[in-house]
Amino acid sequence: MPTVTVDKAGLYEALGREYTTKEFDELCFEFGIELDEDTTDLPRPTVMGVQEPPQLKIEIPANRYDMLCHEGIALMLNIFNGKTTLPNYRVVAPADGDVQTITVDPETTKIRPYVSGAVLRNIKFTQARYDSFIALQDKLHQNLCRQRTLVSMGTHDLDKVKGPFTYEALSPEKIKFVPLNQTKELDGHELMEFYEGDRNLGKFLHIIKDSPVYPVVFDSNRTVCSLPPIINSEKSKISVETRNVFIEVTATDKTKVEIVTSILVAMFSMYCDEPFTVEPIKIVSPHNGESRVVPNMTPRPMTAEVSYINSCVGLALAPQEICTLLIKMGYTAKPSASDPDILDVEVPVNRADVFHQCDIMEDVAIAYGFNNLKQTFPGKSGTVAKPLPINKLSDIVREEAAMSGWTEVMPLILCSHDENFGWLNRKDDGTTAIRLANPKTAEYQIVRTSLLPGILKTIRENKKHALPLKVFECSDVAFKDPTAERKCRNERHFAAAWCGKTSGFEVVHGLLDRLMLILSQGLTEAGKIEQDIGYWIEETSEETYFPGRAANIWARTKDGKSSVIGSFGILHPTVLANFEIVYPVSTLELNLETFL
Repeated sequence: MPTVTVDKAGLYEALGREYTTKEFDELCFEFGIELDEDTTDLPRPTVMGVQEPPQLKIEIPANRYDMLCHEGIALMLNIFNGKTTLPNYRVVAPADGDVQTITVDPETTKIRPYVSGAVLRNIKFTQARYDSFIALQDKLHQNLCRQRTLVSMGTHDLDKVKGPFTYEALSPEKIKFVPLNQTKELDGHELMEFYEGDRNLGKFLHIIKDSPVYPVVFDSNRTVCSLPPIINSEKSKISVETRNVFIEVTATDKTKVEIVTSILVAMFSMYCDEPFTVEPIKIVSPHNGESRVVPNMTPRPMTAEVSYINSCVGLALAPQEICTLLIKMGYTAKPSASDPDILDVEVPVNRADVFHQCDIMEDVAIAYGFNNLKQTFPGKSGTVAKPLPINKLSDIVREEAAMSGWTEVMPLILCSHDENFGWLNRKDDGTTAIRLANPKTAEYQIVRTSLLPGILKTIRENKKHALPLKVFECSDVAFKDPTAERKCRNERHFAAAWCGKTSGFEVVHGLLDRLMLILSQGLTEAGKIEQDIGYWIEETSEETYFPGRAANIWARTKDGKSSVIGSFGILHPTVLANFEIVYPVSTLELNLETFL
């Protein structure tokens, strides 16, 4: 969980009273955060003869992005303590009606396609407020923004630049400006070289460094405001004296760009002359349908079931009682006029972590007090776990294979396209394998459709062991499936391989017979189906195997249908050569889900 450091005296002043360390620790626990450390009685650094004031280090849940600063912590604790209510955040157009605009160039789709923003008009910074403003951006960059890869923020002194603004993507040599806190003008390439060894900014360069175009924000005079997600311009630098802040947020994630913008302005709009107001910006982006006015500070409507909340927390609260508890957590809630079991809830714009009524239920429990919940012995919820049928079946097969003298291996589920197809003399029809959109290496390009590549790579890497090698795996493969909800499905397979100085075909065949006996599948001869339920083998010409030394495994299930459930045989010499195996190998692979 992220840890936020706040000034102790400043926070207590905002909360309206002094706390002992124990009292504040209990308050944090009740709200669901944790006091990690109070530095009052600890050695503190001295800078220019002045000792650092006492600080509180508070651990914040990873989903509470709205509490990553002093302002957010103070606001939510004051609402929890009943000293204030949720602010009414408002988007207010400027008095002259001249709304700032950001026009987006279609070329930005190649690098960072989304942009949002806002203006904090007539804001009053103190040094503490300014430091908190910068610290919140850093915390958001580290957490929600995933080290600036998904989202990055730029804040500018609006009195030093002039709208309308443009968001473009240009080649590095065409971008020239003086970076923040520097005096020399650099182009894109020079900037990358200059900050390559920088401890703070160097770790972000890779995000755009190898791109043919870099994102850049210009004002109406073609003055560079920022090079997201790396650095702002010295020209638009903000300071404690800044009165009007222009915020631009660029992203690769459409949802998070709005979340970040809303949280940033919600936390610091309280310092504007007209508290909790924000000035909108018009985004002009017709090429991708993202033209709009931002930010949207309207609460999100949701519904929650009274019966669901009560059943989860073990209480029998009336709808109005639940609404009162939700108000304590910063919501607006009231019983629904259409259904007595439904609550109409408005989720504030700073609560991006609320997705489902279970999140609302959790906040009801926090507001009620976990220590106040009745202690009861588990009733209906007290259950005894049992394995899924496919997992129980897999364990039976694993145990039997191990008792037969085979060793289980667990290779990775990702492999290269060649390993899954070409090296096994199989062809890809384009409708089977699930491909990774952006694989990091050639080794991990697709999700395997067969267990054989992993087993053969295991044999290749264990040549030093004494022969024969008898290994097996019981795990999932995956296939494209347009009929499934996620357009793909998993399938549980069993595979085994024998590697020795002889082919071992009869050993693999024996393992197959043993497994089928355990699975109660009677043996029949090819062409003579003697039982209603059973299995048999028929020769196959599959190119993975040596000609005349391979067979398909057929099975007739309880519904009377016959189908191929697997194959086994001696691998073709070209397959062995592809996997750099010098001894004969016989393999077996079958689909276990047939036996469910």
